[in-house]
Amino acid sequence: MPASAEPLAKQLFGAKKTPSNQQPAPYGGYAKGCQAGAVELPETGPTWQAMRLSRNRNWGQPSTIAFIRDLSAFAARQPGWKGLYIGDISQPRGGPMTSGHRSHQIGMDVDIWMLPPQRLDLSRKQRENISSISLRRAKGAYTNNSWTRQHHEILKAAASDPRVARIFVFPGAKVRMCNDEKGNRAWLRKIRPWWGHHYHFHVRLKCPRGARGCVDQAAPPAGDGCKDAQQWVNNILNPPPPDPNAPKPKKRREYVLSDLPKQCAAVLQSR
Repeated sequence: MPASAEPLAKQLFGAKKTPSNQQPAPYGGYAKGCQAGAVELPETGPTWQAMRLSRNRNWGQPSTIAFIRDLSAFAARQPGWKGLYIGDISQPRGGPMTSGHRSHQIGMDVDIWMLPPQRLDLSRKQRENISSISLRRAKGAYTNNSWTRQHHEILKAAASDPRVARIFVFPGAKVRMCNDEKGNRAWLRKIRPWWGHHYHFHVRLKCPRGARGCVDQAAPPAGDGCKDAQQWVNNILNPPPPDPNAPKPKKRREYVLSDLPKQCAAVLQSR
């Protein structure tokens, strides 16, 4: 069957409401893969709540779920925080999503809300209607008055975790942390500026040890990355003129199952 005649992978994976009956394993890369044997993050725990439950995206690999438990316990020790509100992880079998993210396909990405939880007993309906808060000002060049030292410490704890590959956050937050950090700066290397990411920060974990089918992203460049983040901010404040010779961006083709790692067919077929 030609690729153009195949159903879209996002339709196949989005239709699966439960994980595959397989050993846990991420297959492929963060933006082109799937996950076997996913574990559900419980909807409510002692230091977290999973949000937007109607999306059914609170599924990840065991190391991801363990990381969330650990980071939320740290967050709960910060003044004014009961823990963490957890956004999207992955679909039950990973794969391309029916809406939103290009990544989050192998159960190794997690979005964490910037809103400090004041309570961890929100109903399902409340979790659909409550919103996070934005921490950006001036289109992401600066943090606003909702930024706190606790945000800094939680992001620092996440970036210092050896399981973490990188964290995406808006440029002004990276520069703010660069300016505020007076101690060990090695963790700043993992904090990567990226558009958006002001209502939540996005944690990307490394492939688990021994996961042969998992493809790690290349490591961040050497150094703390603060100079590059400042350049992002400078470009927000004073945008460079557009390049008249720049090629027009090509529309990305939607993936079909044959585009994904071969193991993903078995993930879909598993009961």
